[in-house]
Amino acid sequence: MGTVAETVGALTRGFTDAGFPSARLDARILVGHVMGLEPSLLFARGDVVITDADMATIIAYANRHLAHEPVSRIIGEREFYGLAFKISADTLDPRPDTETLVDAVLAHRAMFAAPRILDLGTGTGCIPLAILSAWPEATALGIDIAPGAIQVATENAGRLGLAARARFQVGDWTQGIGGSFEIVVSNPPYITEAEYMALDPEVRLYDPRAALTAGQDGLGAYRALLAPAAALLAPGGRIFLEIGLGQADAVTALAQAAGLRILARHPDLGGIDRCLVFAV
Repeated sequence: MGTVAETVGALTRGFTDAGFPSARLDARILVGHVMGLEPSLLFARGDVVITDADMATIIAYANRHLAHEPVSRIIGEREFYGLAFKISADTLDPRPDTETLVDAVLAHRAMFAAPRILDLGTGTGCIPLAILSAWPEATALGIDIAPGAIQVATENAGRLGLAARARFQVGDWTQGIGGSFEIVVSNPPYITEAEYMALDPEVRLYDPRAALTAGQDGLGAYRALLAPAAALLAPGGRIFLEIGLGQADAVTALAQAAGLRILARHPDLGGIDRCLVFAV
């Protein structure tokens, strides 16, 4: 047995030695999860003695993390846009860069009173659910080819109290979708095959490959969804796409070939073009 403070310290040292950049935060999240405490509360509970059963669980989690399993995968949850989302082996682990896409959509709130939002490749549902949490008049439909992802997204909508305004269904991009939408969003797979092989093991071993890669050049998903998505836009509608490093010009060219015009590029916090906005 040991105290909360001692255990957090021991895990921090182990994770630091293993080269994890957020070693102390990782340690606090794992210990807090097992103890049922928010990581920020661990300081006030530092002298609490951890039971043998909880310590065994913490050690097992620490060993999994040392084998490069992300903390979010271990606890089954990731924070995105200030909200807690369940994740699974069927879903991508939401990234902070994708918050740029949400910000870009919300910057258009003045344009649409009660928009219908379509999210293609929804995964956890984090993009449409984050938008709905900040936009009470909006509704959303999320599409994903993986039934397991749809199950997770549906559960996340219920957990966040958004089930009345969000629905999710299995589908292959836009096939079988009727109606029109003021906003179409997507964070499609865009990593090239060469980039995939060079990814950190935390990503390559645990994120579903189909949610990451899209052909040799990483542009396959854009080719598949741009023209059909344009056909689903309501008058005055917008398409918001997340893109990878250096893909802005190539994706813009594909969009223009599909009859779309580029309206804006939104950089992420690193200054990299991360979201493109199109209209008919």
